[in-house]
Formats: sequence, C-alpha cells, structure tokens
Amino acid sequence: MHVRRGEAEGLGHAVLKARPIIGNEPFVVVLPDVILDETSANLKTENLAAMLNRYYEVACSQIMVELVSNYGVADCAGHDLQACESKAMTVVGRYVLSAQYRYLLEFTPPCASDEIQLTDAIASLMKLKKVEAFYMTGKSYDCGSKLGYMKANLEYALRHDELGEEFKAYRQGLMG
Repeated sequence: MHVRRGEAEGLGHAVLKARPIIGNEPFVVVLPDVILDETSANLKTENLAAMLNRYYEVACSQIMVELVSNYGVADCAGHDLQACESKAMTVVGRYVLSAQYRYLLEFTPPCASDEIQLTDAIASLMKLKKVEAFYMTGKSYDCGSKLGYMKANLEYALRHDELGEEFKAYRQGLMG
C-alpha cells in the first residue's frame, strides 16, 4: 500500500498521513528519489530485506547509511559497520521503524522551513531507545539531484543487456 499527499510538508508529515495504514505496526519508509544499485554487490539478500531481518532479530529500528560525503553518515561510537547503534545520522533513504515513531511524530514540531521532519522524531527516539545504522551494500544514486539522476542513467545505460554496447559506442563518439 502507499499513501499520496497533496502538499509537501516534510517526510514526517508524509508518515503522519499514513497513520490509517500504519496503525500500531512497524513500518518501512522508502524514498523513491534514492536508487540503490545492488547488482554489482553479489548480495545474498537485498539491503531492505536484510534490514527487515535485522529489525525482527534485535527488535530495533534500522536506518540505512552509506559512507559518502554528503549523506549517509552515522556515528557508530567506534563499532564496526553492518548494524550498529546510531548516535547521530543522515540517511540513504530507507528506514525500518517501530510504531513508536508515529507517536513521536505527532508531537514533533515543524522545523524552520515549517516542515515536520522524520529525522527530528528519530533524534528524539534515539534519546529513549536504541536505533541501529544499517550499512548498505552496493551503491546509491541521489536522483533528487540532477547530477545524481544523470549518473544513474549513464551507469545503467552502459550495462544494459540489449543497448549497453550501442550506448558505449555512442558515448565514445561524443567524447571524440
């Protein structure tokens, strides 16, 4: 199931709009402008499935992170990454969250841009309960930026089964 909202008032607002569907159950948030490329990672289980398994194994909310400069940074207090307790974070666009987040969101005030941020509610819950940073395997593309969108298209086109070789030749022609 999914919920569409008429106005963009923050990711926390979007989760609040999904209250009738979420109920008192854990839930997953997947941001559609972040594409995860797991094809080259030789994964036994895809990242989201592994996050869900970890959530049910340890009964602890999971936030996907990646080690890059702009986002996906987590302070794991010196622990090795795969799953560690997060102290501070920005994320890659995948969350597995306990139902408690929904309740915290109802009391999360809007930020300076007048949006209700999911990360503000997560920061509040991290003071009360452990939250794990789940280190993703593979590569992510931030398709919310024009450059990230273009990079994703280029890399997927280059390895496309039917068109990849023709696209490589076209690219070479452009480069001289």
